[in-house]
Amino acid sequence: MTKITLDIHKFPCLNDNYGYLVHEANSGETAAIDTPDAEKYLAEAARMGWTISHILNTHWHPDHAGGNLRIKEQTDCTIYGPAGEADKIPGIDVKLSEGDIVEFGRAPARVLDVPGHTLGHIAYHFADQGVAFVGDSVFALGCGRVFEGTMDMMWNSLSKLKALPPETMLYCAHEYTQANARFAVTVDPDNKALADYARWIDERRAEGLPTVPTRLDKELRTNPFLRADDPDLQAAMGHPGDAVETFAEIRGRKDRF
Repeated sequence: MTKITLDIHKFPCLNDNYGYLVHEANSGETAAIDTPDAEKYLAEAARMGWTISHILNTHWHPDHAGGNLRIKEQTDCTIYGPAGEADKIPGIDVKLSEGDIVEFGRAPARVLDVPGHTLGHIAYHFADQGVAFVGDSVFALGCGRVFEGTMDMMWNSLSKLKALPPETMLYCAHEYTQANARFAVTVDPDNKALADYARWIDERRAEGLPTVPTRLDKELRTNPFLRADDPDLQAAMGHPGDAVETFAEIRGRKDRF
């Protein structure tokens, strides 16, 4: 049986968001991953010759769900979003929780609950295609600020993402990588893989090129927020044997950086 692939169209929008349109050619269905800018999404879909059939919201923040109603008005698409934030997701049709499956042609997505940044944040894992759309839960060399949840909650969410297959491509929602790298080297200065990654990031950004998506295995070696269970990093942060406190220390330092 031929493996079903997804066409993923990435484009910048707003200040530092990425927009993603995901197309499954067998069915002709197209998903908007979040909706930072409705007009940009509609224009990009038209340029690709696609019609948006799904909106897959990761969380309620306006730079992720603010374009829902305009896109639905134009396309009559179905809006999917986190059950825990259903009252904040404009136009939601289908409420999703951990383990739910979003049918999308022949490329279904499994829902992961990843709260912390917001209390109901979810991610979408297309396992057969090896991709996950993670919103603001994790970034290249970073993670989302813990606005609504607790540090323990956020670490548990990151641990869930860490457990995905290492070759998974993580599609995060913002181009924050260069700033994240500048911070990461301050807490993990002896990590050669991180230093090499930071140089690559600087080269990419100097040419105006994106740094996302990123591969999970690269992040596992270099992203300090995903390495709070590493004994050396725990010792350096002053919390040996305690991943949650180590994560909290790193997150606090980043918030003040």
